[in-house]
Amino acid sequence: MPPTLRPAAAVATLLLIGATTGCSLLAAPGTRTPDGDPAPVPPRQVVLAAAQALDDAGGARIDVVEEGPAGRRTASGTLVWGTRDEGALSVTDEQGTGQLTLRDGALDLSYQGAPPKHADRDGAESLDPRATAGPGGYAGGWMTALVTNPGSRAYKIAQAGKLGSLGGEQLAGMTVAHYQGSTPVAEYFGADQELTPARLVAVVDWYGRRGVSAIGYDVWVGPDERLLRLRETARGSDGTTVTTTDVSTSGEGDAPPVEAG
Repeated sequence: MPPTLRPAAAVATLLLIGATTGCSLLAAPGTRTPDGDPAPVPPRQVVLAAAQALDDAGGARIDVVEEGPAGRRTASGTLVWGTRDEGALSVTDEQGTGQLTLRDGALDLSYQGAPPKHADRDGAESLDPRATAGPGGYAGGWMTALVTNPGSRAYKIAQAGKLGSLGGEQLAGMTVAHYQGSTPVAEYFGADQELTPARLVAVVDWYGRRGVSAIGYDVWVGPDERLLRLRETARGSDGTTVTTTDVSTSGEGDAPPVEAG
């Protein structure tokens, strides 16, 4: 089964969407600023509510781009979580264009003309052509991000450290809230309660050997608590790698279809 979110429903009930001066504003009901405007909700609560809303949706389309010193990679497709654990994505990396499928924790990655590669969810990074095995197994983050509910990642961001607000901006044809923060690597991944102690050690070691001391993150949340985009930035001795995930959800309770594979 995919990682599940810790309940954030209690947080979600505190939030509503208001509109002032033509912009979408996340505000707490019953609270006002001295000028009488709705008081803004703390960024952490907004992101937790958006994470829970996406978790409740049961599925999403994701479009992922990783850019860094080693080049550019992309992935697009659908994920389903909850009672089902499925995914189907088209991946383009240094091996070419492949098809990544997830079903009940089992991963298959197939490139044209090459035998398929197999792994389970815990060993997802072994499918990464750049990955090398360390004492605790493979690490790196690219493949893990492709098969993890983005709501779980947003939850980790909200729990890991302080988020600041950059205000509203335009994204996907709407005014959305943009939040940003940075957290030491050990604390960032330590907030991921799905990682075993051994996996946590392996991941922290992987980033440490590349001179990455902190993970920067950005989150964009739209009206109706919609998680629209996540971005993770790792600056290290080899340069800066930025991974951006755009999220498109279907209707509530209507998980997107997954291709057969």
